[in-house]
Amino acid sequence: MLVRADGYTLAAWVILALSWLGFGAIALLGQKGAAPGARKRATASRLGFLLQCGAYAIVFAFRRHDFPALVPSSRASEAPLFAAIVTLVAVSEWFCLAAARALGKQWALVARVIDDHQLIQRGPYAVVRNPIYLAMFGNLLATALAFGTWPGLLAAAALFTTGTVIRIRSEERLLREAFGEKFEEYARRVPAFIPKIG
Repeated sequence: MLVRADGYTLAAWVILALSWLGFGAIALLGQKGAAPGARKRATASRLGFLLQCGAYAIVFAFRRHDFPALVPSSRASEAPLFAAIVTLVAVSEWFCLAAARALGKQWALVARVIDDHQLIQRGPYAVVRNPIYLAMFGNLLATALAFGTWPGLLAAAALFTTGTVIRIRSEERLLREAFGEKFEEYARRVPAFIPKIG
């Protein structure tokens, strides 16, 4: 049974594996539905993407094999921690999927502007301007909470944040050029990466 104290390790591995596969499936489906071509691409965001991937590699390289690795726990705290990880994974998956659906044909691994490009402000894009990156960070954090180490998490978070800042700046430069004041108004209203609380 996966809910015994020693069974949380297997359950967490299964949940996280499904989560990472889900992220991959969303990316593949987004690519399949994306419109071909681009008027302009944010090519500098490729460096940011590589740094984000490096952050995931750090979390996996500096992992432990027993749940939970990052925080000390007792039998009483394992169930709530496991529930928090499952919730974080579920919210991250939903946020990523909803963002990909909202983008539709505009989805791209490297941001671009296509013909008839629209500034998406609905769904997760009403909460943060870069919801996919927030979802990616949520999955990174869930993985670290289950099997990470503090040095690994801190290094991964720093690298992920650096990559995300590079991507956001590069990609939003494109959107500012394409939408001007409309984008500026959106940026004043909606935060880039961390949702407003309250």
